[in-house]
This record gives sequence, structure tokens and C-alpha cells, in this order.
Amino acid sequence: MNTYISILRGINVSGSKMIKMDALRKMYEGMGFKNVQTYIQSGNVIFQSKKTLAANLENKIAKEILENTNFEVPVLVKELDELKNVLNSNPFLDKRKEDINFLHVTFLSDTPQKENIEKIKGEYSPDEFIISDKNIFLFCPNGYGKTKLHNNFFENKLKLQATTRNWKTITELVNIAENFK
Repeated sequence: MNTYISILRGINVSGSKMIKMDALRKMYEGMGFKNVQTYIQSGNVIFQSKKTLAANLENKIAKEILENTNFEVPVLVKELDELKNVLNSNPFLDKRKEDINFLHVTFLSDTPQKENIEKIKGEYSPDEFIISDKNIFLFCPNGYGKTKLHNNFFENKLKLQATTRNWKTITELVNIAENFK
């Protein structure tokens, strides 16, 4: 069995697209996934399945959520090693030792095209971002709630789906997933 982490975009935010975590867990179990565990209300699900492409899992999960809730929910699936790599390669921690309370990662559905990256180069002070493959490492010293570097900004400019998690959530997702082994 392979361990995966699915990260859902836009559920249980400001009272919209409400899905109870128990119902979400049961949906995943109904799809044949094993050891399903949710973490906080924002749509983080750790589970095990036979080795397959993340895109196949993303489509399967999104279809199941739509059938059960009538919500179109973007789903990104990461393998445990991929998420561990994110955890171990944050440039704001490696080089600058920034406070983890101001660190976030935006996960993208694909690697952005260079011409789209060029469109967002500029100054967003005091906030900063660094794009690395399908991830955007964020440093938001005034808090994520006050930044212009949010999911809609990146989706609009990079033409990809995006969803963001704070550093504490990333750390906890890796911890939970590692305990499956």
C-alpha cells in the first residue's frame, strides 16, 4: 500500500461547500481506500491505496465528492515522499530561519509555465514567495489573511489550480502519514 495525502480546495471555508470530516472519511473508505484519516476541517485526508498515478486519484476523489455533495472541489493528491520533500526544502527555513507561524505552501496542479511566472515577478512587500516545481513557498509576516498572494491570485496568474496550507498543517500531515508505515 502507498500512502497519499489529498488536499481539497475550498471546502468548509466561510460556511460554503460544507462537508463533515466523518462523511468525507466514509466517502474515501467507500472508494476502497484504507486507513483513512482526516486532519482539521479544511479538507486534508491521509489514506492508503494501491500505487497509482496521483492524477487518477484526484479525478476519482473529485468525482465521488461531486456525486455525494453536488460540489465541484479541486483535489490535489501528494505522495508521502513528495510532501516530505516540501517539508524539508522550504527556502525560508533552510536559509533564513523565518518563524514557522508565517510560512505557508501553495500547492499547484502542475508546474507553471515560465511566461506565466514572469507575469508575477515583482514586489509584494512584506510578503515573499519562491516557486519550486509545483509548490510555492510563502512568507507572510503580517499573516496569510492579509496577503495578496492567495490562491485566487496564483490561479489567475499561473493558470493552474492552487490550494494553500500553513506550515503547521504540512508538518502534521507528514507526521500522521509517517505513522501509517
